[in-house]
Amino acid sequence: MPTFEAPVIDAVGRRLPKGSRGGIELLLIHNVEHLGKQGDVVEVKRGYAYNYLLPQGLATVATEHHKRMVEKHRAKLEEIARERLAGLRSLLQELSRASVTIEANANDEGHLYGSVAAPEISRSLKQLDLMVTPEQIILQGPLKEVGLYTVKVRLAAEVEGDLKVWVVPSSSDGGSK
Repeated sequence: MPTFEAPVIDAVGRRLPKGSRGGIELLLIHNVEHLGKQGDVVEVKRGYAYNYLLPQGLATVATEHHKRMVEKHRAKLEEIARERLAGLRSLLQELSRASVTIEANANDEGHLYGSVAAPEISRSLKQLDLMVTPEQIILQGPLKEVGLYTVKVRLAAEVEGDLKVWVVPSSSDGGSK
């Protein structure tokens, strides 16, 4: 006996387009981890579409009109992304030429009483008008001794470089207690 499958209809009463594998075709409005990027047409199971993607506003019905709109905007978005990457690369060049000096309390052997971490490096960079967040500074661990360090800076997935960080003893410390 043949099985009858009811048409898939959204909350507004429109038929949702079926994909080639029997799922529902949706157009992603936002990036969805493990599914796709904004503007991608994806095929998902009915429950995932109804219970998560559509109510959360992460996707919409993949009509021909929506697909055409995405294609028009895709070129504009790519241009914006190219300009952003060019700006990040320019900042990275400035960072590679700069060095940061951070004063910290230290003993006579050069061991710091505390440590220097990404937030202190970020604050020092901001004083040089180089805006880098602590999350963009990659440390293997806190800096605990006086000296010169080469620190990784990742501004974007494909924009990464090195920064020189000098950790020097505080002038008011004098190295004695």
